[in-house]
Amino acid sequence: MEFHEKLQELRKQNEMTQEELAKVLYVSRTAISKWESGRGYPNIESLKAIAGFFKVSLDELLSSGEILVIAEEDHKQRERHYKNLVFGLLDVCVLLFFFLPFFGQRDGDTVEAVSLLSLSVVEAYLKIPYLLISLGIVLWGIFMLAFQTCQNTVWLKYKEKVSVTLSTLGVVIFIISQQPYAAVLSFAFLVIKAIMLIKWA
Repeated sequence: MEFHEKLQELRKQNEMTQEELAKVLYVSRTAISKWESGRGYPNIESLKAIAGFFKVSLDELLSSGEILVIAEEDHKQRERHYKNLVFGLLDVCVLLFFFLPFFGQRDGDTVEAVSLLSLSVVEAYLKIPYLLISLGIVLWGIFMLAFQTCQNTVWLKYKEKVSVTLSTLGVVIFIISQQPYAAVLSFAFLVIKAIMLIKWA
């Protein structure tokens, strides 16, 4: 008997609805339905909670093959969580541009380093893109940190792509407008993201 059949059997033996079991395990009814229909497995923590609640061992709940599948999925989920955390933190770090002197500003014959907020002797057609791209990257980083556990398929598919696209756009804008400090830091963040994407492809 496979896990989804055992779970359904245990729930029915205890005369519980999917809704009631979901409340006990602190998950959604949809999750219970997914597990019982064989369309997925719970994570390790939920498995321990199920075993504890029904007073059975994990060996009784799962076959050896299922244990391997769950362990692999749990490992992938941890990797995704770590990657999202790093991507989000890197994007939020662009906030430094607003307060630290990463931008060059001409003052007569000299060039002084100023923060994005202090950048005044520069054309609006340059400052506005700086502000927009920097703010966009920071906001996307906040979204990535806030929605780490979101399982929406569109979000999962595009969150990293948007982050990399915004970072690339920032690098290009800073290089074209000859802002080397901002370009180098943005490029460093982009390289870290690329390495993580390659490592955990």
